[in-house]
Amino acid sequence: MAASVRIRNSSLLLTRFLNSATLPRPRWLQTVAYEELRANPEKPYTSTAVFIHGFLGSSRNWRSFSRNLLASLSNSSPSTSTSRSTLIFLFFVTLNRIIIYRFSFRADWRTVMLDMRNHGKSTERELNPPHNIESAAKDLADLVKAEGWPWPEVVVGHSMGGKVALQFAESCSRGDYGHSVLSPKQLWVLDSVPGKVNPENRNDEVRDVLATLQSLPKQFPSRKWLVSHLMELGYSKALSDWIGTNVKKVGDHETWIFDLENAKEMFDSYCEKSYWNLLEKPPKGMKIVILRAEKSDRWDQDAIERIQKLASERGSDSFGKVSFCVLPNAGHWVHVDNPKGLLEIMAPKVLCS
Repeated sequence: MAASVRIRNSSLLLTRFLNSATLPRPRWLQTVAYEELRANPEKPYTSTAVFIHGFLGSSRNWRSFSRNLLASLSNSSPSTSTSRSTLIFLFFVTLNRIIIYRFSFRADWRTVMLDMRNHGKSTERELNPPHNIESAAKDLADLVKAEGWPWPEVVVGHSMGGKVALQFAESCSRGDYGHSVLSPKQLWVLDSVPGKVNPENRNDEVRDVLATLQSLPKQFPSRKWLVSHLMELGYSKALSDWIGTNVKKVGDHETWIFDLENAKEMFDSYCEKSYWNLLEKPPKGMKIVILRAEKSDRWDQDAIERIQKLASERGSDSFGKVSFCVLPNAGHWVHVDNPKGLLEIMAPKVLCS
């Protein structure tokens, strides 16, 4: 039985390797926009980490961190990581003899940074409703299929993107995307509470921002005017600048790149979705890492204690594993507040995926 498992796992690894060298298939449906970075652009990639940004963000939010992660993965010594030098054994039975061929290759990583529906360049795509967490997760599956990619080994989601990542893992494990899907080996949920948003702390700042945006004219003179106007309304410069990244120039004016009603629908879905059941019984073979920012205002004590309890439980052969860690000296914007600390936590674990 053990030999059979080893052969099957080796076959999956070989499939990932061969698929990474194939040419993309023609697009057969409208998909979300994305950016791609490779550790070794001149070589076929063998492993993929997908990044999913938060509400009103975009793929470029994670461009710098992705570049640093790729550099860290490439510079790590092969002797310190099992995934850096992968061995594949193929067994052939002939003339009553077992012949073993051994293949060895180094993992070449790439990162794919999505623009979620209604965000970034995906606002230019015609993506069918409903605009919710389930649809956003399916967008990733549709992208993988349309491009002819192997399924990603690692999926990272920040804030709203964390719940999209959890939904993707849940849907993969249920076979929602087809029986040929391979679930990610690692799931990173960055400062995103897995349960419903506490009714006493329903992200009032975000709701207030949405209400303010809906009250503004659909067109305004410039991004500079928008940022200045938001600051006059009492928003911080950092928040005003962040909101200002969601505008585009049309003629002599600026306007929003997204549909505000669709964005609100996504935010409401984010607040209502809960993934505690998934974390209590993670898919077999999957490692789910929940990371909380030390200075985050998104967590209540009940959620923290519940995660700690799940992370402390002894795993079983039937389910995956949940772990919990805290990023020091960081608020909700983990990749901005402490990118070095986040990299130090993530890189060693990703190498072992």
